[in-house]
Amino acid sequence: MTSSDAEFAAARFDWEEGLRRMSVDTSASRDLRNELADAVMDELRRRLGITFTIADLTRAYRTSSDWYFELAGRFAPGDPDAWDPAIALDAGFARMARLATDAPGRGRG
Repeated sequence: MTSSDAEFAAARFDWEEGLRRMSVDTSASRDLRNELADAVMDELRRRLGITFTIADLTRAYRTSSDWYFELAGRFAPGDPDAWDPAIALDAGFARMARLATDAPGRGRG
């Protein structure tokens, strides 16, 4: 199964919204959510390697619910409020999208 431009556009919207929500988050869980977003990036590096494309990332997003809540529970067991995937998961994916080999504006002249 391939990732379509429409699927990537929808995922990218979610990812960027997660970053936006992270930037305006004033809750007590903000720092932990930020650390959880970093843990998402670490998990994606483990799953995808250091060289990946937007399509690879979009496919990983499609199945992220299979592993995200287990990761969140291990990483922040005492603060389930920090687990909100619309913030921590999506922010982690947004950060990774900027590192994709075919990220918009990366290495293209």
